[in-house]
Amino acid sequence: MNTPRQLRNAGISWAVTTVLACFGNAFAQEGYKVTDLGSLGSDNLGCAMSVNSQGWTEIMAGVLDPLSDSISGKLVAGRALIDVYGFKLDLGTLGGPNSWMNWGEINDFGQVVGYSETAVPDPNGEDVCGFGTHLSCRPFLWQSFKMSALPTLGGNNGQASAINLRGQIVGFAENGNVDASCPSGTTNNRIQLPVLWEGGKAQALPTVGSDPDGDAFWINGQGQGVGYSGNCLSALHAVSWANGAVTALADLGTGGIAFGNNEQGEIVGTIGSADGTTQFGAFWQNGALTDLGTLPGDYAAIATGINNRGEVVGSTWDSSFNWSHGFIWRDGVMTDLNTLFPASSNLYAIMANKINERGQIAGMAAVLSGPHAGDIHAFLATPVDESVGKTVAEVAPARPKSNSPASVGSQFLRRFRLGQFGQ
Repeated sequence: MNTPRQLRNAGISWAVTTVLACFGNAFAQEGYKVTDLGSLGSDNLGCAMSVNSQGWTEIMAGVLDPLSDSISGKLVAGRALIDVYGFKLDLGTLGGPNSWMNWGEINDFGQVVGYSETAVPDPNGEDVCGFGTHLSCRPFLWQSFKMSALPTLGGNNGQASAINLRGQIVGFAENGNVDASCPSGTTNNRIQLPVLWEGGKAQALPTVGSDPDGDAFWINGQGQGVGYSGNCLSALHAVSWANGAVTALADLGTGGIAFGNNEQGEIVGTIGSADGTTQFGAFWQNGALTDLGTLPGDYAAIATGINNRGEVVGSTWDSSFNWSHGFIWRDGVMTDLNTLFPASSNLYAIMANKINERGQIAGMAAVLSGPHAGDIHAFLATPVDESVGKTVAEVAPARPKSNSPASVGSQFLRRFRLGQFGQ
């Protein structure tokens, strides 16, 4: 599977590194109460991809093949579910065995979007949902306890990523045409276009220049979408869409992807490093790019969520592109979330996805001890004013070993290519 398309099964900057505040300064910041949201049944993977204003989370819960190596870890089963104050609800499927999410979102009305397998084999042998079943994969809207398929652009597959309070949904959909930019033998070889669904209808969003492909990952309340434009192999431009027009965002000459935006039009994502070897977290404001770098000791970073206060969350990778740390960036400083988590949480944050207006953060963490030690669980972190005391970073200063495959992250956000990074 080609890498930008592996990214879509996420639901996948060696220049300037933002210096972490010293450990003593971390205590001047607010700490967090951390809720372990677990996974589902005997699944070995749980990840909270989105959180609404009430603290309800959308979770992907799945089973990763324990025999997978660190490069080709395989998701063998998965379900999209929501957690409402500790009650978990499996959202079901569109007839196939699995459902999942490409970041996914639960909005304040409890509407949820993602993607699901159907019971129909893909006639072209594609495997867009990524479970190895080669069943057709459809974007869905879940509301009023019912999952409904969203239309494509004439092709067999698509995925939905975000929904705002106006009911506007973004993601991507196939138009059925073969993508000439895909190398011979590519499994998912149809053109995949960024899409806005509104009123039950799919509208293709423009890409940059002659780029054949793209994907929209988030949409704010004003209808401004963000994502990327590129080809079968590379995300060539981080972009935003407004009033039907596309705008390429500034980068370092090696491509980028935008993953989130707020009501002020501030955008976050990732950019390729200037030398094309890795990637950094990115923040765009009024057209200007701020390179967020990565955490000391880590190799790469992505920024995936931002609230209206300009607080940014994201994740870093080690040199093997395994998830390493969840972070929060505010007031110009990137901080490892584990320095703000109390040791009593028993969770080591390796991924932070979205942040709501209350400052609550949804993400994924490794369990440190007990019967579930090494498993990967979803978490919700809620800000508290009191000192966090001893932190997870003190208890487990390095990323803990997990019982799940080292590539736990690569199953839904792969090592993807940006511009020259993909050449």
